[in-house]
Amino acid sequence: MRKKFLMYAVSALVAAGVAVVAMPPSAAQAHGAIMVPGSRTWLCYKDGRNPSTGAIEPKNPACAAAVAQSGTTSLYNWFAVLRSDGAGRMAGYIPDGQLCSGGTGGPYNFTGFNLARNDWPVTHLTSGAQLGIQYNNWAKHPGTFRLYITKDSWSPTRPLAWSDLESTPFDTVTNPPANGGPGTDEGHYYWNATLPSGKSGRHLIYSVWQRSDSNETFYGCSDVVFDGGNGQVTGIGGGGTTTPPTTPPTTPPTTPPTTPPTTPPTTPPTTPAPGTSACYAMYNITSTWNGGFQAEVMVHADTRAISNWSVSWTWPGSQTLQQAWNGTASATGSLVTVKNVSWNGTVAAGNHVTFGLLGNGTPPPSVNNLACTTT
Repeated sequence: MRKKFLMYAVSALVAAGVAVVAMPPSAAQAHGAIMVPGSRTWLCYKDGRNPSTGAIEPKNPACAAAVAQSGTTSLYNWFAVLRSDGAGRMAGYIPDGQLCSGGTGGPYNFTGFNLARNDWPVTHLTSGAQLGIQYNNWAKHPGTFRLYITKDSWSPTRPLAWSDLESTPFDTVTNPPANGGPGTDEGHYYWNATLPSGKSGRHLIYSVWQRSDSNETFYGCSDVVFDGGNGQVTGIGGGGTTTPPTTPPTTPPTTPPTTPPTTPPTTPPTTPAPGTSACYAMYNITSTWNGGFQAEVMVHADTRAISNWSVSWTWPGSQTLQQAWNGTASATGSLVTVKNVSWNGTVAAGNHVTFGLLGNGTPPPSVNNLACTTT
């Protein structure tokens, strides 16, 4: 399929300038994943992404095995383990052994993250302690987060089944506050959770984020060990799994100190003024090859519908735009602007449309000054 796509792309480049190609809308979606304690997709992305080239080059053996099975797209889209029709469903909906990939209904192949291994990156925790949870908000949505813990009988050497999880979540929060984002690696929701007491050794924390404005539901597996740690992560960056310090660090965690409200705000968010935050864009790489890359950009309507949109950014290096589809593109130097076409300019509040592009040069994991405006 990739060879056919590249042949098609090469033929399209015969035209001068930036070509606009009509292609069907992508089904890809991207919204978030738990960062503390880190999910397999998030920590493997941190382990594997080369900061100089943007390439995915896993060092952790479990992450490498996952990429070998699911491909690099599963890490470029670490935030997309979701089911669009999930509606918060769990057992009886996602089959046993497929919990960490969200089953088979997601837009990408995450099956490699179901592998039963004991060498995934791991977060070191203390049973019964408070932990500052962070959940990436690549796209912000209202909803409820639930965290489950594995039973003491669980073993990382067998695929995770629903019967391996305690029946009730040890933590639940609705509409927590956020720091930064959307559309960034580090932007996140945050809240404090009390970890289960009486736990020791290896366990898995299973996260479920159920949107309240749609049926879309996100699933994630976070490997943890209860050994007296307070959030240290080992097993990424080629360092292997090491024992954390026996005494806690003298500096507090970097999570915000403010205690989140116990109830959601009683007033809705302020409607953004036209041309400011009425829409926002999210960029991510979907494929790479020697000297080029494919990317997609999601255009999200914020708290109200939009009728026309324009997305712009600047390349961080010497990259250039070859072509775009599902949008009308123009480029001046490193500045790229893509505007909607006639059929995808209207976006309902909280929804999104997607356009794609081909680029020349080193694949950039992010772009500069990414902005969305409306008219």
